[in-house]
Amino acid sequence: MTETFGTRLTAAMRLHGPLCAGIDPHQSLVESWGLTYDLAGLERFALTCVEAFAGRVAVVKPQSAFFEVFGSRGVAVLERVLGELREAGTLTILDAKRGDIGSTMSAYAQAYLGSEAPAPADALTVSPFLGYEALRPAIDLARGTGRGVFVLALTSNAEGQSVQHARLGKESVAGAIVGGAAVDNAEAASRGELGHVGLVVGATVGRAAAELGIDLAASAAPILAPGFGAQGGDIAALEQTFGSARRQVLASSSRDILSAGPEPHRLVDAVARSAEVLSEWAG
Repeated sequence: MTETFGTRLTAAMRLHGPLCAGIDPHQSLVESWGLTYDLAGLERFALTCVEAFAGRVAVVKPQSAFFEVFGSRGVAVLERVLGELREAGTLTILDAKRGDIGSTMSAYAQAYLGSEAPAPADALTVSPFLGYEALRPAIDLARGTGRGVFVLALTSNAEGQSVQHARLGKESVAGAIVGGAAVDNAEAASRGELGHVGLVVGATVGRAAAELGIDLAASAAPILAPGFGAQGGDIAALEQTFGSARRQVLASSSRDILSAGPEPHRLVDAVARSAEVLSEWAG
């Protein structure tokens, strides 16, 4: 039987701490490392991150857009990053936020999560705003291949509230998304495990979940919490946002860690410091 994504993620978080290190090679960061913003600079930046993070962090999250901007050659670098991290036994979440309907969603699912995917990640971020059930091809395929999805639920951008906080009757859009994840994770929850359907909840959304009547802890979802570090998400913010769901939280930090580069040992130190702080909080 294929080991579930939730089980693998839990083991990685226990071993390395509940930290997800981002690989976000946007222009200002690449140039701050003294690199040229071109394909060579992208490759040097990304592979330095792989050298520093592989085997030392629970999860690594490459942002697909910053590779795609260089076309097929940039995507080839992304595929190399995913492959080398997989060979090192380090879990990956590809941050691509895919979301569509029907055969198109099925194709996205096969591209990133399928057993024949050219460069599969362990999980994929997805957007549910065409309807949670539109994600069904990815949700079901991820379960079958031992992979996961992280569904956008409560994001920290101000514009997100107009959609995510909106209500149909008594239930908010975000609440319906979390409810859908809870249903898909019910079998894992019955075993006391995290499920394969995760949620993306910003580290700085404050008491939004509680104010919308959402019980994150009951979802059995791993929770990807972007914004830890440079974007203002400190331990106090995590506690306010997640409370009793703290052991489900995988805090994501990109700029705060990447600004320590370009020397690999400084990136290693930055990861260790963040992971230690997060482990103490999660308990």
